[in-house]
Amino acid sequence: MKAPVHQARRTRAHDFAALAATVKTWGRELGFQAVGIADTDLAAVEPGLAAWLERGFAGELNYMRKHGAKRTRPASLVPGTLRVVSARLDYRPDAADSWSILADGSKAFVARYALGRDYHKVLRGRLQQLAGRIEREIGEFGYRVFTDSAPVMEVELARKAGLGWRGKHTLLLSREAGSFFFLGEIYTDLPLPVDAPVGEHCGTCAKCLDVCPTRAIVAPYTLDARRCISYLTVELKGSIPLELRPLVGNRVFGCDDCQLVCHRLRALVAQSRRGTRQCTQGGARGRGAAFAREGPFGAGARARRLGACASCSELSGALRVSRSEEPCGARRTEADPVGKRAPASGMCLL
Repeated sequence: MKAPVHQARRTRAHDFAALAATVKTWGRELGFQAVGIADTDLAAVEPGLAAWLERGFAGELNYMRKHGAKRTRPASLVPGTLRVVSARLDYRPDAADSWSILADGSKAFVARYALGRDYHKVLRGRLQQLAGRIEREIGEFGYRVFTDSAPVMEVELARKAGLGWRGKHTLLLSREAGSFFFLGEIYTDLPLPVDAPVGEHCGTCAKCLDVCPTRAIVAPYTLDARRCISYLTVELKGSIPLELRPLVGNRVFGCDDCQLVCHRLRALVAQSRRGTRQCTQGGARGRGAAFAREGPFGAGARARRLGACASCSELSGALRVSRSEEPCGARRTEADPVGKRAPASGMCLL
C-alpha cells in the first residue's frame, strides 16, 4: 500500500460523497458491474471464523489459519485503512449447458469460472486502473489492491458494501448475477461514505444444501471444505478420499451445483433465453459481458501450470482420483501459487 499521504492535495471533507459517486461511475466504465464502499469493522464475524477453524472445516487450507487477526482487521493488514472499495465482476461464459455436461459421463465438467483468462490478473489490473483514476483526481493517497491474494474477508466486505447478501451456500448473492461473479477490493485511507447492506432474499429455500453431491454445506451458511468438490479437485494436495470419489462424478475442476440450482441464477437464465439480458449491449455493460463470455480464470492456463496439455482430448471423461491418475499425467507443482493462496471460486470460506 502506498503510505498515507498527509501533505498531498486531498479533497475537502464535503467532497468525499461526490468522489464516492465518481468512483462507482469509473468502476462501471472499467467493466465492473457494481462497486460499493464498506467500513473496516468486521468484529461481528470474528467469532464465527474462529469457530469454523476450530471445527476443522478448513481442511488443508493452512493459509486460513495464518495471519492472526489481519483477516478480520483490515487496518492490521494495511495500516491506515479506513474504507474498502469492493467491486463485482460477473462471468457468464459462452459454454455448454452445465447440467447436460454433468449428465454425460463421457465428458468432464469444469467450473464455469475457469473457462477463460486468469481472473486474478484481470481484476487486479482494473482495480489498479481505478486507483490510478482516483490518484489523478485528488493526488496521492494510501491504497492497496487485492484479488484473492491476501487474508481479506471479501464476501463480508462486499456484503457490507451493499453488493449482495450471503447465501446459504456461503457465497455472496446478488439479484442481478446470482453468485456467478468475482470480487476485488481496494483498501484505502480515504474516509469515503459507506454504503448500506442489502436485505437477504433466500427465505426458506434450501436448494443449495440439498443439491450438494457430498453434503459439504453442513448447515445454512456453513461449509465443510473437506467435503467440497471444489476443494477436493482444486485445493487438496493428496488423493481424494475413497468414500467421496463416487460422489465427485465427472467434475474434474471445481463444482457449480449449489450455484446452478439457486433460483436467482435460474431466473437469470430464463431472462437470457427471452433475449432481454441487457449486458449484450455496447458500452460499459458490453465490455463486462465480453470479458465474461471469454471466461476470466483460464482453465487452459491453469492446466498448463498443472503440467497438462490444455487441449488434450484425454481430459474429456477423465476423473482424477489420485495424484497418479490425473489426466494426461498432470501434476500439481510448487509453481502453482493460486491453489495455495485462494480458494477455488464457488467455495467461499470468507
